[in-house]
Amino acid sequence: MLTSKQRARLRSLSNDMDTIMQVGKDGVNENMIKTVSDALEARELIKMRALENSGMTSREAAEELAAAVGADVVSVVGTRFVMYRRSEKKTKIELA
Repeated sequence: MLTSKQRARLRSLSNDMDTIMQVGKDGVNENMIKTVSDALEARELIKMRALENSGMTSREAAEELAAAVGADVVSVVGTRFVMYRRSEKKTKIELA
């Protein structure tokens, strides 16, 4: 669980990031969960987007993916959401 200060720091780091993945009409499936897990291991912080045809809100998609990969939802704004999970091999982001 992230503190409010940690969440604020991660939000500030995510401002300049590009959206790297989208939740589409297939929703959250096993293939997407593996891809997101790999991306979190490599980057620790990722920004995603829930498309309108996904059948779920961005909050629902973020919470479902976060539960599946063991990550924290940093923020949800509109159709975009940011997730964080500390890397097991190489930590890039130091949180106080």
